Amino acid sequence: MKKRIVIIDGMGGGIGAGLIEKIKPVADGAEIIALGANAVAAERMVKAGAGRGASGENAIMVSVAQADFILGPIGIVIGNSMLGEITPAIAGAILAAPGERILVPLQNEHFILAGLEARPLSYAIDRAVELLEERLSENGPPRAGRSGRA
Repeated sequence: MKKRIVIIDGMGGGIGAGLIEKIKPVADGAEIIALGANAVAAERMVKAGAGRGASGENAIMVSVAQADFILGPIGIVIGNSMLGEITPAIAGAILAAPGERILVPLQNEHFILAGLEARPLSYAIDRAVELLEERLSENGPPRAGRSGRA
């Protein structure tokens, strides 16, 4: 069965686009879907190579429920983050989705990730892609037994 990888981003979509560019070579035939909290983010991620994309709260809430993997900046699971683009409903849907979440840790003026070493964003994106590649190569479908990971 073809795996479904969902990339979520807001603002200008730069982190999502960076993830998609690095995921494409290791996706092993998986479907890559770009979900933007706004149309600009979705468009940028589609241009980066996603197979298809959509924007807005409802599109995100419906699509994450069908994802094997969900990737994006950590703000996608924090309601009212990203200048309010991530609604509490979006954050809740992502956290409740059965797929495995791989989040890019970013420090923010509204929250601090204690114990996280300061590293360049490119390192965090590379590490997220490495984790996805490891999960894609594991035996068995990602939804079975791994949905509790955050």
